[in-house]
Amino acid sequence: MTSDPFQTHVDVMDPARARALQATLGEAPSITSGDPLPPFAHHIYFWDPQPPQGLGRDGHPATGDLIPDMGTTRRMWAAGKLTFHRPLLAGIRAEKITRVENLTRKTGRSGPLAFVRLRHDIRQRQTLALTEYQELVYRPEAGETPLTPPDAPTGETHSQDVNFDPTLLFRYSSLTFNGHRIHYDQPYATGTEGYGGLIVHGPLLAHLLMGLAARQLGTLNAFTYRATSPLTVEETATLCWKDDGSLWVRGPDGRLCMQASAA
Repeated sequence: MTSDPFQTHVDVMDPARARALQATLGEAPSITSGDPLPPFAHHIYFWDPQPPQGLGRDGHPATGDLIPDMGTTRRMWAAGKLTFHRPLLAGIRAEKITRVENLTRKTGRSGPLAFVRLRHDIRQRQTLALTEYQELVYRPEAGETPLTPPDAPTGETHSQDVNFDPTLLFRYSSLTFNGHRIHYDQPYATGTEGYGGLIVHGPLLAHLLMGLAARQLGTLNAFTYRATSPLTVEETATLCWKDDGSLWVRGPDGRLCMQASAA
């Protein structure tokens, strides 16, 4: 099922916000106007602020506008695919056009599931700079028995351990204007959504993997990723790179939290 609705957002890609992202991730704030932005930094731009009455219970914008209400409430960012046509530059006006490419309904173990595929095209100086596909899953209320996560691969060429804390999650939520309560509201995350603690953003894990890939490759042309298991804030994540361009996030118990590929 496809849909025609689209949204357009414009942003000047404020370099001060990019420096705030660098500081949040423990990097030296260095980006100035005209500098290339790091991969995935566009997620701190193109905010779509909604008034309180426009939000769902989870803190995300309610469905019914660009994404129709499909009868399921628990939103998860499941996967993504990015093609980098040219670097986005800090301090330069850019335009993002978002379209709903596909809507699919299925029935899972816990009831109805809704899958949404969004396409984002970002242009700067009248030239396409980035194409991104975003896969969202809307699930029923918590209560189903969780699936056993797959084991993460071994044999990586390079690895890096990363730790998180509630302050980092809060700051990343603020920079990306992500109101999802599983990242900062402990009682909601554990009591309503049924998680074991505050959840590390899937996009944050993807962001860190993209940074690792860019350091290994020099230039990042394409990146795909899929989340396979949530990671809680208390857990150490191991970012893994293999020289064939595959990447993954391994949890402290050896489970696979995210898998990716880069070129």
